[in-house]
Amino acid sequence: MSQVHAARRTRLRDRCSAAGDTAALVSRPANVRYLAGGAPPGAVLLVGPDEDLLLCPRTPVPESTEGHVDEELRLTVLPTADGDPAVAAAGVLARSAVDSLAVEEHHLTVARHRAIGSVAPGLRLTDLGAAVEHQRIVKDEEEIACLRIAAEIADHALGELLESILVGRTERHLALELERRLVDHGADGPAFPTAIATGPHSGRPRHRPTDRRVEEGDFLSVTLGADYRGYRCLIGRTFVIGTSPADWQIELYELVFGAQRAGREVLVPGKGYRDVDRAARQPLEAAGHSEGLAPRTGHGVGLEIDEDPQIAPAAMGKLDACVPVTVGPGVHLPGRGGVRIDDTLVVRPEADGGPELLTITTKELLAL
Repeated sequence: MSQVHAARRTRLRDRCSAAGDTAALVSRPANVRYLAGGAPPGAVLLVGPDEDLLLCPRTPVPESTEGHVDEELRLTVLPTADGDPAVAAAGVLARSAVDSLAVEEHHLTVARHRAIGSVAPGLRLTDLGAAVEHQRIVKDEEEIACLRIAAEIADHALGELLESILVGRTERHLALELERRLVDHGADGPAFPTAIATGPHSGRPRHRPTDRRVEEGDFLSVTLGADYRGYRCLIGRTFVIGTSPADWQIELYELVFGAQRAGREVLVPGKGYRDVDRAARQPLEAAGHSEGLAPRTGHGVGLEIDEDPQIAPAAMGKLDACVPVTVGPGVHLPGRGGVRIDDTLVVRPEADGGPELLTITTKELLAL
């Protein structure tokens, strides 16, 4: 993998050179990990014209919890516990012939930005912007393999939950049990706080579990994800508890399922982000549910659970092959509940079979 990370840094170095920048300072943790293979908390990566340097605080956590740092990188641990790796990187450049440095202004605080300038007053600071985030959008097959395993873990954990008795248990209890099952099946942890929403809570995006107990006839919405070697996926499903679903539940479920299927079917290279959103959103709007719909119907995943691209009405850009995204429309009816269905997929050309579905738990409306 060291060659992979070196190639990623070379791409960034070439980008900086084309923009007139001699070096780049990467401080956002996911970006550091992407380029360095590992990212102890607080570490920064200095991508220079001739050499790359990973600077770490005095007491980094063991690498086993943060990936494995590329052996080709020069690693420097600061001598004092209160040292700032970003400022130390600027000090290194101040003693070199480097005259310009691109920094991630969207991640650096104003105080750190000023401290860098004070340590190296002759250094011209520019904004690296989201260059690394954009580089991360298209995944290689090693990254996709990690996402595939993360999806398998999430599917297994959810499948086991569906076989247990649910009536009378609280949303909070079920969420904690799912997160334990993720770890039992090999996840490093949950990809994000697990969402369990029952009854009138069901269908809400980003619902935080409460002490409400599961009741007969409830809709039960589950959104969970696994973190495997730093790569994160998500799956969302909705079920009915205990009895055959009511007519209104069947109608709403079929509507959301159809919308989600429409979004999945247009995940091909060259399709606009907004076009995918429109495909998933239009059936819900046509059925009179435009008010209260989420501002987007999907997003990218990878080292973070919420990455570019954004599948939203105003999103600019087009899909590339090997881009993992979620498609997850939903409808919530205040006071009654609702439906959410989420999948993680990888964009593939039609010649390769079209989008690759990573999360395979059934989307049939089951009565549990």
